[in-house]
Amino acid sequence: MKVTDVHALPIGPNPHHVDARKIYDTEHATAVVITLRPGEGLKRHITPVDVFFYVLDGTGIVEIGDERQSVDRDHIVESPAGIPHRWSNEGDADFRVLVVKVPRPTTGTKLL
Repeated sequence: MKVTDVHALPIGPNPHHVDARKIYDTEHATAVVITLRPGEGLKRHITPVDVFFYVLDGTGIVEIGDERQSVDRDHIVESPAGIPHRWSNEGDADFRVLVVKVPRPTTGTKLL
């Protein structure tokens, strides 16, 4: 068994310059916990694989394609491969989301 304290993991470099910690990475899938502080957001980007997001804490705004919606704790959001998307925190508390990419991407994310 492997047990990991997410808060003990290093913040990984990323093009969004936010707190992103890779918590799982195998040949089949990868998972990252992203924390957006108030006023922070991800740049609009395209992921080469399907992604699902599970909101851990807080309230945030998700944009996928031309849709925009506020989501909060215990919401799951599906984002198909190749569709532009982004997250933002317009609130006054931290917003944390689990990002799961399946299958594990073999190419990088494309910023728009």
